[in-house]
Amino acid sequence: MDISFIKDGERMGKGLCCGLFTACLTMMGIGTAMAEDWDKTFPKSDKVDVQKIEFTNRYGITLVGDLYIPKEHKGKLPAIAVSGPFGAVKEQSSGLYAQTLAERGFITLAFDPSFTGESKGTPRNVASPDINTEDFSAAIDYLSNNSNVNPDATGIMGICGFGGFALNAAAMDTRIKATVAVTMYDMTRVTAKGYNDSVDADARHEMKVALNKQRTLDYAGNTFKPGEGLPETLSGNEPQFVKDYWGYYKTKRGFHPRSINSNGHWNMTSALSLINMPILQYADEIRSPVLVIHGEKAHSRYFGEDAFKKLKGDNKELLIIKDANHVDLYDNLEKIPFDKIEDFYKKNLK
Repeated sequence: MDISFIKDGERMGKGLCCGLFTACLTMMGIGTAMAEDWDKTFPKSDKVDVQKIEFTNRYGITLVGDLYIPKEHKGKLPAIAVSGPFGAVKEQSSGLYAQTLAERGFITLAFDPSFTGESKGTPRNVASPDINTEDFSAAIDYLSNNSNVNPDATGIMGICGFGGFALNAAAMDTRIKATVAVTMYDMTRVTAKGYNDSVDADARHEMKVALNKQRTLDYAGNTFKPGEGLPETLSGNEPQFVKDYWGYYKTKRGFHPRSINSNGHWNMTSALSLINMPILQYADEIRSPVLVIHGEKAHSRYFGEDAFKKLKGDNKELLIIKDANHVDLYDNLEKIPFDKIEDFYKKNLK
């Protein structure tokens, strides 16, 4: 995820420490195009086909995704929409998860959220707890109308900040039959309260004063001031989790030019809606199965554990991965529990 919201907000508060193929298909007016040169941060699988597709959310924003389809599949398959981490694009972690799950028999859709990556929407690099939740439901709209998909067996996966948005979508959209939240953040909580809830009401007020002042300046200048992103180089004095993010987004391991975390910045004033709209208020009303996965050594572990505590019913599960940090679950194939994820989806998407 991008840390600019938290860094800017806490600095504006009391200076507290800081704290994302083979054929063209046209169906029901939804456009698709042949995937061209491989532009992902992970190797291409020879077990799946990938199609570049477009679909539109309820706000009229056109989203772009990569649809992964198992080769030589038969009949209608269960399908999973995947997005995240916060500030990433579909060519990074979400695409890796989508391709791997497609190898295991699912149709998967890794998509760029509104205002980011190849998806449309202006201004660019804006986050919204409402619209980013809607993006998951729009992906379910598309999958439910795809002729290769069993519309009664659709699930979602959210990584990092989109783990929180995925839970919010599952609380609202009853078509979502199973949800996996991986190394999740609650972006509304961390933006409003900082890491480990270290920002109090007075600091939050100062943050809002500064952000609303910036809104006035943005309007006057017909532009949007960017927040701070990851540094171009490390001094060595950064918190370990910042070094971990940098080691993914700023190196060959995970760098992608369309990724905000690799090569850009969120708009600073995006923080306002995240501060004001907590997303997990109705998580206790999710009736469908949920699997929450987090790393034992992740700085963000408390987000997953606290979200899990809100969930009710005997079809919810928390899985802590031994010795894994937050970023390990982006792309470390030795740490990501794909067997468990496959079993969870196969059990619940029928």
